[in-house]
Amino acid sequence: MTVSRALKKDSPVSRKTREHILSIVREMNYVPDQMAGSLTTKRSGFVAVLVPSLNNLHFAETVQALTEELEKIGQQILLGYTNYERDREEELVEAMLRRRPEAVVLSYDGHTDRTISLLRDANVPVVELWERPERPIGHTVGFSNVAAAQQMTRAMIARGYRNIAFLGEDEDDWTRGAARRKGFSAAMNEAGLSDHRILRMGKPPLSIEDGAAAAPVLLERYPDTDCIFCVSDAPAFGLSSALRRAGKAVPEDIGILGFGNFEVSRFSSPTITTVTVDPKAIGEAAGQMIAGLFEMPDQAGFASQHVSVDVDLEFRESTKP
Repeated sequence: MTVSRALKKDSPVSRKTREHILSIVREMNYVPDQMAGSLTTKRSGFVAVLVPSLNNLHFAETVQALTEELEKIGQQILLGYTNYERDREEELVEAMLRRRPEAVVLSYDGHTDRTISLLRDANVPVVELWERPERPIGHTVGFSNVAAAQQMTRAMIARGYRNIAFLGEDEDDWTRGAARRKGFSAAMNEAGLSDHRILRMGKPPLSIEDGAAAAPVLLERYPDTDCIFCVSDAPAFGLSSALRRAGKAVPEDIGILGFGNFEVSRFSSPTITTVTVDPKAIGEAAGQMIAGLFEMPDQAGFASQHVSVDVDLEFRESTKP
């Protein structure tokens, strides 16, 4: 019993006794069986976290900030990535729920009906990130992608652009990219402008290569385009480079804007106008929300919480002043 107590982080065992026990533990390379301990405490000590991609810097920063907050309350993360595939997300949710996480955190890109049912029946806090869905499963930390894209499109219209196009993804009906396209269309329609100039060039997420491939299609299909809103910064960079190789001046002939404020937008030439989001703030807010939920006596009985994260418009060299 003394050894068991000494292995706990906030141990009531005396310092001298605990140090002696831990030195023996290190010599033996002993690792406590956390699963066995969870049978008595009914706590697994981890939070399941699902992100669409592991090589996206925004998701990496979000997970890092979330991890740092969860460590403050003695929680670790079990990380999985969905590759923007709803069926894969469903499989991962089911697999992780078998391990009894104390909370589930996942990026919102739409979910299958079964994923939603599994999470609602799990009886643990569920936090969706990077969006404010109309029908959240549990709690949310993020912003409206529709509103952010609408705000940016309005800003472009105010700067004199009229024939604005949108570059997005195929098979995006459930994604945040689709929400951005919806915001673009809403702003164009409210200004009495046509929103028909829409290119859909690949599966989420669009890459620099996808953006470059969109350039000849844009010039052939919509030659009168004076500005194009790209679903993210990577395709915006690829498109900008390809258009300039084709003899188009940016922003004199055509304005280009992206979404996300990734490094490529800040150091490209010209620098790219974009919507800025703070991924660390999203991770920190999610971790703090979970810590607060754990302190509540009955987590399932409380109404959904939402934490709004600010977004800003960053006007750079790729659009007219």
